[in-house]
Amino acid sequence: MRVGVPTEIKSGERRVGLTPGSVAELVAHGHEVLVQTGCGDGIGATPDDYTEAGGRLVPDAETVFAEAEMVVKVKEPQAAERAMLRAGQVLFTYLHLAPDPEQTKDLVESGATCIAYETIHDDAGGLPLLAPMSQVAGRLSVQAGAHALETQSGGAGMLLGGVPGVAPAKVVVIGGGVVGVNAIEMAIGLGADVTVLDRDLGVLDRLSRRFGAELRTIYSTGASLRAEVLAAHLVIGAVLVKGARAPRLVTAEMLPEMRDGSVLVDVAIDQGGCFETSRPTTHADPTYVIDGVVHYCVANMPGAVPRTSAMALNNATLPYTIRLADHGAKTVLSQDPMFAAGLNVHAGMVTEPAVAAALGYDHVDPITALHRSLTD
Repeated sequence: MRVGVPTEIKSGERRVGLTPGSVAELVAHGHEVLVQTGCGDGIGATPDDYTEAGGRLVPDAETVFAEAEMVVKVKEPQAAERAMLRAGQVLFTYLHLAPDPEQTKDLVESGATCIAYETIHDDAGGLPLLAPMSQVAGRLSVQAGAHALETQSGGAGMLLGGVPGVAPAKVVVIGGGVVGVNAIEMAIGLGADVTVLDRDLGVLDRLSRRFGAELRTIYSTGASLRAEVLAAHLVIGAVLVKGARAPRLVTAEMLPEMRDGSVLVDVAIDQGGCFETSRPTTHADPTYVIDGVVHYCVANMPGAVPRTSAMALNNATLPYTIRLADHGAKTVLSQDPMFAAGLNVHAGMVTEPAVAAALGYDHVDPITALHRSLTD
């Protein structure tokens, strides 16, 4: 198969869909890999690194999209990239379609096979291609929140962990999944006063056993969430509903009652955000203030540490990429329902139920869609 990796063009995005090591693995499997010149600059990978790995350098994204049978990316395709997709081509990347009707419309109209990292399952029911970036984002959320609490960022002027004789900041994490666990670990490590809210008692039990008395666990109800948010200095939104828009848990009417200079970090912003007042921001301009509350809502948080993120992402995605290249998307997805759960759009059909429900499309089961296109 001819596989292509373009330079990411989303604002502030410096990760890359295939590292030189991943290119070498695909080439070893007999595939041709087209690499846009300069695509690895953000992770310190030179054009020579890619050619030594067996990749073929091409000058622009237009060549990548025109020649590749499968395009491997990191972030959702931007409008200029979507315009280059064609029927039968495979796109393998993060998509986050539920809050993005324009992208969904363009992908449906392209006729391409669009597979989203974030909805692929594993045997344990986890999301293996979302997990590494959730780990990075969870850890970064505390780092970003700590910076936002500084006066020059509009925050209350607090050191997250305090010092002897001065109380630490109160950190509230909403959601105890992969993002939440990593945020908790970082916040506790910095000496903060940390509370987590979740609606799954099993999750709360596991977190309590792992972190012990250093973590306060609270069952999330409307009343308990409100009380904890109003008392917090830093709130981290770490809620995920697979494939769907994130629930809006912190409302606009809560903000005037929150501490002046407190901070909201919305890790769920890619899925529409879990704070009512969230809107996507960029690494260049990451925060804004409403009612005295600082909002950090960068939509590609792991892009701030592209070397770590790209390596971690490729570690997870490479086996899937190789399977797609070795056997073809229709064959692999037809035989593996957990992999097929990553199929969001195929041949003009929306195959992810949460996306169809959110955006008003008819839902076609992935396997049905694949079989239908095979017989057309």
